[in-house]
Amino acid sequence: MHESRMQLYLINPTNPLVSLANVKESRWNRYRVWKPLGLLVLAGLTPPQWQITVIDENLRTPDYSAMPRPDLVGITAFTSQANRAYELAAEFRGRGVPVVMGGIHATACIEEALLHVDSVVTGEAESVWASVLQDARRGRLQRTYRGEHIDLAEVPPARHDLLAEGYAFGSVQTTRGCPLSCSFCSVSSFNGTLYRHRPIASVIEELKSIREKWVLVVDDNLIGINAAHIARAKELFRAMIAADLKKNWICQVTINMADDEELLDLAVLAGCRGAFIGFESPTAEGLKEVGKKFNLLKGRDFRQSVRRIQRHGILVVGSFIMGLDSDEPGIGRRIAVAARSYGLDLLNALFLTPLPGTRLWDQMELQNRIAAADFPNDWRFYTLGFPTARYKNFSWSALAEEMTCCDRRFYSLWRILRRLADSVLRKRQPLLSLVSNLSYRKNARLNQKSYAKLDFLRGRSLMSTSIPAGQHAAGLVL
Repeated sequence: MHESRMQLYLINPTNPLVSLANVKESRWNRYRVWKPLGLLVLAGLTPPQWQITVIDENLRTPDYSAMPRPDLVGITAFTSQANRAYELAAEFRGRGVPVVMGGIHATACIEEALLHVDSVVTGEAESVWASVLQDARRGRLQRTYRGEHIDLAEVPPARHDLLAEGYAFGSVQTTRGCPLSCSFCSVSSFNGTLYRHRPIASVIEELKSIREKWVLVVDDNLIGINAAHIARAKELFRAMIAADLKKNWICQVTINMADDEELLDLAVLAGCRGAFIGFESPTAEGLKEVGKKFNLLKGRDFRQSVRRIQRHGILVVGSFIMGLDSDEPGIGRRIAVAARSYGLDLLNALFLTPLPGTRLWDQMELQNRIAAADFPNDWRFYTLGFPTARYKNFSWSALAEEMTCCDRRFYSLWRILRRLADSVLRKRQPLLSLVSNLSYRKNARLNQKSYAKLDFLRGRSLMSTSIPAGQHAAGLVL
C-alpha cells in the first residue's frame, strides 16, 4: 500500500427502533445518548499514519457517498445494532473498502458476522488493534483476530477530541469485568469475571480531557462487591476530589453502595449525582431465576438502602426485568409498586431478552424459546425494549400491556411531580430528576406507539404465546 496517510472510519451504527437514539426527534434524548467510548479508545491506540474519523449515527447519519473514500472501516455493534452494521459493511465493501467488525455481538456470533464483513475482532480489541492496522496497510487482513483480556494499565486515554460536540454527557471507564455473572448479562462472557481496574492517575488525566461537565462512568459496577474493590473505589474518589475536577457524574453500582457511609461521602464530594442499580425483580423467586444472589442477602431493606444513598444527594435509578418464568399477570403493576415503595427516583423496566453469549440465550435456544429468530433481520428488536422470546405466562401483546401499565403508573405526571417535590425538599438534583423523568416518560410513550404499530408484534404474537409443556425453564470493545 502507498505510504501516505491512510483514512480510517470508526462507526457506531444506529438502530431506528430505539427512540432514545434519535436526538433530533426529541430534545430529551440528548440526555440519554452516550459516546461510543470503545471507538474513542481504539482511536487513542491508532498511530499517526492514520487519519481517523469517528462517526456516531446516534447523532446523525452522514451521506457516506459524499465523504472521502476510506482505506479501512471499523464498526462496533451491540446485538440490536447488528442489522445496521451489516448494511454499512455492504455499502463500504461495495466500494472496495475492507470492513472489520468487533464488539459483543460479533464476538458471540462470529460465523454470522464473517458472512458480512472482511474481518472480525473478538473480545477486547485493544490487544490486537495494532496487528489489525498493520495487516490492513499491507492488504493482508486476517479473517479473525482473537482479542484477550488486557491489563488496563495498557489502555490509553480515549480520544474525546474526535467527538467534541453533541452530547450532554462525557464518558469514562475505570474498571472492566463483573464477578456477579447474572444469567441475562453478557459482560462476564465478554470482559470476564475478574475485576480489573485502570491506574487511578490515568483515569484522572482522562477526566481532565473531557469537555462535558456531566460524565457517565460506564463501568458495569464502579464499586465492586468486596472490601478490596470498595477500598479501590474510595482511593479513586479521593483522587478525584484532590484533582478538583468540577465534574458531575453518574455510575452503575450494586445496592451495597448503601452500606458504607464513608464511600457515599467520598462519592458525593467527588461529584457523584446519580447511581443506576439493578434490582431485576421484586420477588425472591425472580432474583434466584436470574442469578442475582447479591440482592438476596438476608435482612436487606431496599427502601432503607435507597434512602441512605439519597440522603447524600444522589439520585437512584432502579432497573427491573419483565417476563421471567416466575412472573405472573400483574407483574407490570407489581414492579411499579415496588419501585415506588423503594423510593426510586427513576425506573428502567426492560423485557427479558436472550442475548447471544449469555446463559439465558443458551437455555432458551435449547428449549426452542427464541421466537424472534429471523436473523439477522430480527436483531434490531433485541434492544431490551421489545419481546423476543416465548414467555412462560405471557403472549407478546400481554407482556407489552404489562410494560405499558408499569410505565404509566410510575411516570404519570402526578408521580413525576411528587418525586420532583421530594428532590427539591431534600436537595437531591431536582433539575436532573425532572429532565430524566420527562425523558423516560417521553420514550415510554414512543414505545407504546411502537407496540401498537409494529407488524413484528401483530404478525407473530400467536407464535409467542405460553410455551409448550416440558419447555419451561427449571426453577471496551471495537
